[in-house]
Amino acid sequence: MSDMGRREFIAVLGGAAAAWPRAARAQQAGKVHRIGFLGSATAAGSAKPVESLRTGLREFGYVEGTNIGIEFRWAEGTYERLPRLAAELIATNVDVLIVHGTPAALVAKQATTTIPIVMAIIGDAVANGLVSNIARPEANLTGSTYFLPQLNAKRLELLKEACPHISHPAALSNPDNPVSRPIIPAMQAAASSLSLAVEVVQAQSPSEFSPAFAAMAKSRVDSVVVTQDGEFAASFRAIATLALANKLPSIGAREYAEAGGLIGYGADILRLYRRAAYFVDRILKGAKPGDLPIEQPTKFELIVNLKTAKMLGLAISETFLVRADKVIE
Repeated sequence: MSDMGRREFIAVLGGAAAAWPRAARAQQAGKVHRIGFLGSATAAGSAKPVESLRTGLREFGYVEGTNIGIEFRWAEGTYERLPRLAAELIATNVDVLIVHGTPAALVAKQATTTIPIVMAIIGDAVANGLVSNIARPEANLTGSTYFLPQLNAKRLELLKEACPHISHPAALSNPDNPVSRPIIPAMQAAASSLSLAVEVVQAQSPSEFSPAFAAMAKSRVDSVVVTQDGEFAASFRAIATLALANKLPSIGAREYAEAGGLIGYGADILRLYRRAAYFVDRILKGAKPGDLPIEQPTKFELIVNLKTAKMLGLAISETFLVRADKVIE
């Protein structure tokens, strides 16, 4: 190779090296990446999803204490704490910020426009003003989202189908969670088509669950739809126990039936947390979050808890049971 050719080759090589994304070069150099996790609920209630996230990260070669460190902050259902917790994580110079729950995602977006944000699972990202286009977010956010108003309306339909006798269902809702605003009108529209009258009952924390069910008894509701909320998800077993004690058929997310609720319907949350690792990996290797399309779950599972049905004295039709992805006996 001539001197001129050698100089040109070195110049091109040097230019290519300079163009490598910073995160990718750092990984090559053995950097320990700092990952922040901002959760709307509690650490104890989110233990299984977090373990799924860790499993996903290990599948991409990331091991805590070796090449990644994860800093967790939990609002424990008190969403007013989220801005301070987000600021704490940002101050630690995290490379990526993972958020669980729409309240956490909204706060994270306000807190930083430069740190990549991965949404483990949130409500409608467009309707909540997080992005304008899920196919190309063009912001510092990516991850997974799904449309909760339609999902909760479907849950109401399934509850009516499984329990034809119901006429006055309650919608257990957290008024502090912004996803509740579009959910309730969608449920009321679905209720109208099913000749049902929905009673909205609010609870903001576990301490308010018992009073909420007392209010349901006073209003003579005959069933319950547990709407989407991080604090509710962390307390599914407590909610299912109260529903059973009050002889109320109930439906919630997929995991709700596994915690003792009558019916669960929704995406596999553990799978979505595991999928969040894919977005983290792409970002740490240099991808811009705005170039990674936000994904929506494509599979929704129906789970029926026949043990709970028996304790409620309900006979679920065979026609309904054959549609279930899982029956707990």
